[in-house]
Amino acid sequence: MTPETPATAKSPGPAARARTAFRTWRRSRPFWGALWTGLGGFVILFLPLAPLGRILQVGIGGVAGMAAGALLMAMALLILLMPGQRYAAGVVAVVVGVASFPLTNLGGLVIGMVLAVLGGSMAFGWLPERPGRRSGRRLFARRRETDGKAAEPAA
Repeated sequence: MTPETPATAKSPGPAARARTAFRTWRRSRPFWGALWTGLGGFVILFLPLAPLGRILQVGIGGVAGMAAGALLMAMALLILLMPGQRYAAGVVAVVVGVASFPLTNLGGLVIGMVLAVLGGSMAFGWLPERPGRRSGRRLFARRRETDGKAAEPAA
């Protein structure tokens, strides 16, 4: 194989650039925590699949399920769009996820509750990626060693 010269090298297409841009954006925020939280809210909100009139006739369980699901999906958007607020949104997502167990259909048949708790805890525990540490101390120490040897008179 011969190395490509700059004249023959292909520039990445728009799909590759979009994928790289999305990957960079995704890594700068708790993406997976927001995804699981939103999915848990979706399950809690839409699992009964009943029309709105029927849910309101069921009573407080139907209304609580709609409120918990909507709040979880809002927290997922907050986690995704404002990563600085991930602590508060993660705690709210975990509390609402656990509260959905007794208030709704067993937390979306337990699936929605588990997804909400998982996503909220992932968002709370996420830390932004730090750049790699430079070994500046070692480089500085090597300079001292080489400077010291050059300064010593030869015998």
